[in-house]
Amino acid sequence: MSTGTGGHPTNGLSDTVHQRNRLGILTIAAEAEQVEVAYLREALELTAGNLSRHLAVLEEADLIHIDRGYHGRRPKTWIRITEQGQAALTAEIDALRELLRRHQELGGPPQPTG
Repeated sequence: MSTGTGGHPTNGLSDTVHQRNRLGILTIAAEAEQVEVAYLREALELTAGNLSRHLAVLEEADLIHIDRGYHGRRPKTWIRITEQGQAALTAEIDALRELLRRHQELGGPPQPTG
């Protein structure tokens, strides 16, 4: 049994995307045209500094685009998922689905004998 990436389905997981908070950022960004950074911070329960670092990693990988501007007089920052980011998220979800499928096909975890 192999996946399109060869070998075990975990080979299809991306270290950049799979991290819990980055996966959350990409998933939320994929659900909307753009998302405000303040919403991400609250939804994912992150500090501003922690969120900033995750956004930097995703931006450096060209998975998101960051837009800075104003809403009225207040500075705001929004992110959008890029086409590359959408493709990476889709690949991640596909790999997770394959892991789930294999797990279910085997009937779940092995039962202890004794």
